[in-house]
Amino acid sequence: GVALGASPLTYSGLSGVGDLIVTGTSIHSRNWRAGDALGRGESLADIESNMGMVIEGISTTRSAYELAQELGVYMPITQAIYQVIYHGTNIKDAIYDIMNNEFKAENEWS
Repeated sequence: GVALGASPLTYSGLSGVGDLIVTGTSIHSRNWRAGDALGRGESLADIESNMGMVIEGISTTRSAYELAQELGVYMPITQAIYQVIYHGTNIKDAIYDIMNNEFKAENEWS
């Protein structure tokens, strides 16, 4: 968002971090349940079939990954999640890649 002119403060409030915390930690969240199922080794096709509803984070991951690639924005966590969801990368390997990635400033707007 910042690369497209958005204020970085938008992401630090309820609309950004607040939403991320709720959707990522609540067992009632489809995103949480999908992540839990991926972590247990279920395939994306099975997860989507069993859920029977749209899992917003799945399509958002693809969009965020593609936009980051287009704009040259460093998003190693998004890249790792994308690789797990769409390329079947082992989760432990994805975490290893994140931890061994080149470190860069995370608040490049300041």
